[in-house]
Amino acid sequence: MSISVPAAPLTPLTDRVTDTLWFNALWFQAVWFCTVLGRDNWLPLAVALLVVHVWLVKERRNELRQLLLVGSIGIATDAALSLAGVYHFSDGVLLPFWLCCLWLAFAAALGRSLSWLRGRSLLAALAGAVAFPLNYWAGQRLGAVEFGYPLLVTLAVLALVWGAVLPLMVSLTTRLSRTQIEEAAA
Repeated sequence: MSISVPAAPLTPLTDRVTDTLWFNALWFQAVWFCTVLGRDNWLPLAVALLVVHVWLVKERRNELRQLLLVGSIGIATDAALSLAGVYHFSDGVLLPFWLCCLWLAFAAALGRSLSWLRGRSLLAALAGAVAFPLNYWAGQRLGAVEFGYPLLVTLAVLALVWGAVLPLMVSLTTRLSRTQIEEAAA
């Protein structure tokens, strides 16, 4: 069964804006603030930002595939870390919807504003080992998550996990981009 997703209206503005570093970085930061600061209260706005992103991209079907595949890796990893007690979310949920939304946005950023990580596995590992623990720590300080272990232990676990997982996510994003180029050429 094939799902038909209509192509976005192509205009010079959407062709230029959606793939620019500044637009994607600002868009992702807006989703981050909506999800981490607003959590469930601002979830509709975060979802709206995701919908706008998908609407603006050239190849919606390929974009949805990337968001689902790459985002699922982040969601599954976070679920495993939550099950392991590394962190806890309010109301005892395994993983809140706002965090799933953030992972879908991150998957979009990997192909755009974070595309400089492509082909740089060591740099991606370092970025994952440093940036992810800092983001979770910021989330903890903002009340979005509670750590299940002492701060340094939690940050060390997050550094090890995301130092290994981010390069895999970057590699998958690169493969999906190549597939998209090959399909377009065929």
